[in-house]
Amino acid sequence: MPSLAQIRASNLSTAGSLAYRPVAVFVGGTAGIGAGMARAFARHRNGDAHIVLVGRNRAAAEAVLASFPKPAGKEPQHEFVECDLTLMRNVRKTTAELRARLPRVNFLVLSPGIMTLDGRTESDEGIDRKMALHYYARWRFTYDLIPSLQAAKDAGEDAKVMSVLSAGTGEAGEMDLEDLGLKHSYSLSMCARACSTYNDLMVQAFAEKYPDLAFTHAAPGVVSTNLMDGIAKSHWSGRILSPLGTALACVVGISAEDCGDYMWHGLYAGAKGWFRRNRHGEDIGDKNIWSTPEAKTKLWEHTLEVTS
Repeated sequence: MPSLAQIRASNLSTAGSLAYRPVAVFVGGTAGIGAGMARAFARHRNGDAHIVLVGRNRAAAEAVLASFPKPAGKEPQHEFVECDLTLMRNVRKTTAELRARLPRVNFLVLSPGIMTLDGRTESDEGIDRKMALHYYARWRFTYDLIPSLQAAKDAGEDAKVMSVLSAGTGEAGEMDLEDLGLKHSYSLSMCARACSTYNDLMVQAFAEKYPDLAFTHAAPGVVSTNLMDGIAKSHWSGRILSPLGTALACVVGISAEDCGDYMWHGLYAGAKGWFRRNRHGEDIGDKNIWSTPEAKTKLWEHTLEVTS
């Protein structure tokens, strides 16, 4: 495996050699790994890219945008789009607006998430909020922006999607095809396994339907972010676990921007098809995967119905 310094040099070379001004959409890009990937990409391009951050926190987004380098002699195209990603009606509204004004999208990065000790917490649409962030919103963004991705590919440009969650970490497993969405068998561990499996099947299904595009499910490993803050807010025990988890992540984890470079190393590498990548952006193939044709079909039909 190349060193981080080598990966950074390669990323700079790859992004810098693009003959077009890329369009990159970061769903969940206002904090954590998504922000780290956005900052890394802005650095790769020296700010010369159309970068869209999608999330809820405008102040956080503006801080991320302000950290980007500004392209020399050009007007920067860096923007924030507000969207509560736990609600599919908001997702559909946002994707429709983006599709109308972004005829092509080169990179779609999906990393919204929450860490909580709460049990199943449904939105008024009947979807658990954790699963909405970790799977359903990601699927819908991809589904709705396929025309813009395909247009980029047809123009001879990159067209790639990455969902950052837990590929190959051991959380994936066989799922109950009669309880998709976990209406009847929800637990935190079951939710983690289901979302991991759903993301595996998502990238496979999209790659089969759109074979010229690239779809990746990645596991970032331990990253020093503020994700543990959600535990402190969700349960009394979280007020004890959160600072311990944050301290541990600082000791054994890496920064969000270093993680961003590793993730881009993987995202730049795959030309088309589906991929699963580890914390260094390296391909892990079928490690700890569970997939059947029936599962892919049923999950696709279920997700289309639920998110519509």
